[in-house]
Amino acid sequence: MGNAWAAYTDPEGTPHPLKGPSFDPMYGFPNGRKERVMVATLEEMESGKLPLEDRDFCAHILLKYRACRVDNAPWLWRCEHEKHEYLQCEYEDYILRMKEFERERRLLQRKKRIEARAQLSETLTA
Repeated sequence: MGNAWAAYTDPEGTPHPLKGPSFDPMYGFPNGRKERVMVATLEEMESGKLPLEDRDFCAHILLKYRACRVDNAPWLWRCEHEKHEYLQCEYEDYILRMKEFERERRLLQRKKRIEARAQLSETLTA
């Protein structure tokens, strides 16, 4: 509920959840960032019949987990390692998305403060 309230009360300072980032992804990283790449190809995801909501950066681990479940059909406890690996990947992806959202929010707040400061100094000098 916090993001919905923030978007309602401060729409200029809160990033829209369905839009991409509005700032340069390398802004604030002097040594650069490691780019995220998809390991699973589109053909692999289509042949594995992954639904659209599961086609994320953890899709290759989910495909491995599903293959393990098919191979060890009655004894699914043998796939606990693959399940843990997939859930850990999903958790790390969630944390990264939350950090990106917070970074975008803070940069929007900063931009808003800078514009307000510039407008104030402009009115004082005029």
